Amino acid sequence: MTDYTKATNFASKDSLSSGNSLKIVKGTEIDTEFNSIATAIATKADLSGPTFTGTPTLPTGTIGVTQSSSDSSTKLATTAFVQAVLQTLYPVGSVYSNATSSTNPATLIGFGTWTAFGAGKVMVGLDSGDATFSTVGNTGGSKDAIVVSHTHTATSTVTDPTHRHNVGSNDSTAGAGGDAGNQEFVRDSGSGNGPTTYTNYASTGISVATSIASTGSSATGANLMPYVVVYMWKRTA
Repeated sequence: MTDYTKATNFASKDSLSSGNSLKIVKGTEIDTEFNSIATAIATKADLSGPTFTGTPTLPTGTIGVTQSSSDSSTKLATTAFVQAVLQTLYPVGSVYSNATSSTNPATLIGFGTWTAFGAGKVMVGLDSGDATFSTVGNTGGSKDAIVVSHTHTATSTVTDPTHRHNVGSNDSTAGAGGDAGNQEFVRDSGSGNGPTTYTNYASTGISVATSIASTGSSATGANLMPYVVVYMWKRTA
C-alpha cells in the first residue's frame, strides 16, 4: 500500500513577502499533490468488503465477527469460533488422550474441567446384549491369569501278570511236597486221619499307573493384551 506524503508546504508560503516568487502557488505543485493523493487512495482497502493482496497482518487485539461453527466458508475465524468448534468436539463426558504430554487439557485447549481417567485400564465399546458391557462406566477384568473351574481326565493302566497256585501234601509218599515254605494248610474234615494238603501263596503282581493331563497357565500379567500407555483425561464440566 502507498502512503501519501505531502510534497509542498503550502502554509510556509504565507509568511513570505509579497513579490517573492515562492509565495505563488503553482499549478504543478497542486497537480503533484493531487496525483500523490490519488495514488495513495487507489492502493488503500475499502472499508466495506475489501480485497487484500500480499500478506496482510491484523493488529493485535483485532475484533472480528464470530461465525457459526457450521460455517465452512473461507471467512476468517475468531478465537471464539475456534473455542466453539473444540467444545463441539470435546463435550462434557468426552475422553482426551495424549501420548507425550501430561498437561491438563484445560490448559492445553483452554476450556473445561478435566480429571485423570482410566488408570491401568483399556476402554471397550458398550454392548447392550452382554451384561458385562451393557452399562457405561462398568469396570472389571484382571490382568493376571487364574485357574478357572474345570475337570481333568485321568487315565489308568493296569498290568496283571498271570500266576498259578500249586497243591502239595505233607504225606511223604505223595511225591514232591512237604515244603515248609509259603503254605496254607487245609486238613481233611472227613475221617480226621487223611493226608494234609496245602497250597502255595504269592502276591498277584498287579500294578496300576495313573496319569492326569494338565493344560493352561496361571501367572502375573498373563492376561494382558498388546498395549501402549498414554495420558487419558475425562471432561466433567
